[in-house]
Amino acid sequence: MVQLKPSSSAVAEPKPKYGHLSKIDPDFAPFKEAIDQRFKTLWSLSLEDLKAAYKNAPVSFPEGAPQAEKDFQVADQEISVRDGTKIGLRVYRPIQAKPNAILVLKAHGGGWTVGYHQTEEVENRMLAAHAGAVVVSVDYRMGPEYKFPYAVNDCFDALKWCKANATSLGIDPEAIVVAGGSAGGNIAAVLSLMARDQQESGIIGQILNIPVTCHPDVFPRDKYEYGSFEQNKDASVVDAPKMLWFWEQYMPTVTPDVYAHPLLAESHAGLPPALVQVAGLDPLRDEGLAYAEALKNAGVAVTLNVYPGLPHGFYLLPHLEQARRYWQSSVDFVKSLEKRSDKL
Repeated sequence: MVQLKPSSSAVAEPKPKYGHLSKIDPDFAPFKEAIDQRFKTLWSLSLEDLKAAYKNAPVSFPEGAPQAEKDFQVADQEISVRDGTKIGLRVYRPIQAKPNAILVLKAHGGGWTVGYHQTEEVENRMLAAHAGAVVVSVDYRMGPEYKFPYAVNDCFDALKWCKANATSLGIDPEAIVVAGGSAGGNIAAVLSLMARDQQESGIIGQILNIPVTCHPDVFPRDKYEYGSFEQNKDASVVDAPKMLWFWEQYMPTVTPDVYAHPLLAESHAGLPPALVQVAGLDPLRDEGLAYAEALKNAGVAVTLNVYPGLPHGFYLLPHLEQARRYWQSSVDFVKSLEKRSDKL
């Protein structure tokens, strides 16, 4: 059984800017008890079984979701990364793929510890079928066996591999969107920073869904409002103790490395346009909002969507209208970047 540290018993006072976003959404409220029980059962498992459960979890699809072979094709392959290890990629291609398509490089969520390609299956399918993108999902190495910076380095190596193999992938190597949810959103943000810092061209956008952007111990509270980690400490799906446990698997000794905590970057100038999506009833809410603020302050174009009263990973309920908006926003963002790149 995974050992979690209990959250504090203190009642958190809502902060002035964002505290109201924690009021539960009436569309989610009827499903809260079942969701909580589902995750209580998951977290009663051993780490090995927890990893297996996440990897093999069935995907809940919304009505009308794209279908394999009808709307897109999928193929798995392996690549070698910098230390010679082979990691897996899953490639989703539109049936009617355009030449030189946009590439969406996807890092799945799961706290850098659990998860697989299917963790973001609905979005991967929609981006291929509805945005016309080639989606490459990275099966990066995870904690606790592989701690920071394995995950980001694996994904950065996958980025470079995709550029080098642009012709066979059918993509434009200078039209890449990095994307991910939760820990995957952290990786996507970090890839944008890495590419800027190392002068690796090609990234034209970043999709940061419910992202992790900074550990609570090093969060710059003097710059940004930070109340959600305490206010939503007992929230559904991912609460504060679970998030701290995930951090321990990835970075047991917290250091202010900007490639683990992208919010701490000295500058966010020169980063690509971003879609940032944040859930109101999520411990990670305020760090996502802080990152959107940091990007805007640096002159980066930001599309910010906030989903009040919904927990981390609310798209696990695919019938929710907010889940459809969440997925469609990613599709629309990629389409907007495609139009912009066509004009260049």
